[in-house]
Amino acid sequence: MQQWTRPGLRAVLTRGKRLAVTAVLCATATAATACGSGTGTVTRADGTLSFTVAVVEPDITTVPLLAAVDAVRRQGHDVDVVELAAPELAIEGLAKGDYAISAEATGPALSAIEQHAPIKIIADVVGNQWALYGRSGIASCDDLDRRPFGIFSAGAVATAMAKDWVRTQCGDGKRPRYLTLGGSDVRAQALASGEIDATPLEVSDAVSLESADAPAAAGLTKLADFARSLPDVHPQTVYANADFLTGHRDVAQSFVTALVREHARINERPQHLARLARTYLPREDGDDLDRVAERYREAGLFDAGALTRDNVQGTIDFFVRAGVIGRRVTAEDAVDLSFIRVAS
Repeated sequence: MQQWTRPGLRAVLTRGKRLAVTAVLCATATAATACGSGTGTVTRADGTLSFTVAVVEPDITTVPLLAAVDAVRRQGHDVDVVELAAPELAIEGLAKGDYAISAEATGPALSAIEQHAPIKIIADVVGNQWALYGRSGIASCDDLDRRPFGIFSAGAVATAMAKDWVRTQCGDGKRPRYLTLGGSDVRAQALASGEIDATPLEVSDAVSLESADAPAAAGLTKLADFARSLPDVHPQTVYANADFLTGHRDVAQSFVTALVREHARINERPQHLARLARTYLPREDGDDLDRVAERYREAGLFDAGALTRDNVQGTIDFFVRAGVIGRRVTAEDAVDLSFIRVAS
């Protein structure tokens, strides 16, 4: 197991999707005890807490959560941030009580909840930011018959949305040839170089692709916008250990309220998201950062309080259809909306 020695952040089994969060996580905290290293949740002598928040390969969608962590730190709590390589690791830690809060892919959280893990979804990370892009000349699903189609993994939510599109849009007997190529940034490069004919991409990688110099990047077509075709699917959410929520509701509420406020600032102030990214992701390539941040803002993708019973159930229904979970999970099982109600 790989662990970094930078204060305030432990990176476990990371594969470095973009860049690592650095010691700035501690430098921006005002509390003297802002960089704890223990696991589990401990109530300290002065009544403040020591607990851990797990993030998964932080990128621009993660920075509002890191700002919310700092808001909780300013209240005197000792919050350690651990970086993980996969949401499944965060889910395991949440179920064991090692981590209090985490945020990333919704599918693994729902799968754990289906198995009665003590986990509840409490807020949204980012709206459905995925879209399906094809190279020049690809105008429909039928054009992709037996053509190379890049996916991240069989269980990824982007893969599930892409395969759902193929199932509903391709003619009888026509299917692409799926190739597992890794993260959205890797697949964007493969699309730009002509190695694949289509792939689902995140906003940040789509923006980078638009500015790529590779000949194959010219004339790319957006084949599907999953934010429009699957509006009730929320692929990335914030979830927490249920015992933490019950035993330390005031601190959990402080975190959610801070997150809701950060999202409001992103929507109100054009440069706020870019400033957060430069603060918490100082190694980020700045060439596209402002354009990426503005694209997120224009699309209205940041709204931590966007979850409702209906769209949580719609998300569950999608994952059932995709074969990720069975039909034993309901919105009541999966989500506690009371925190965002108080914060709104």
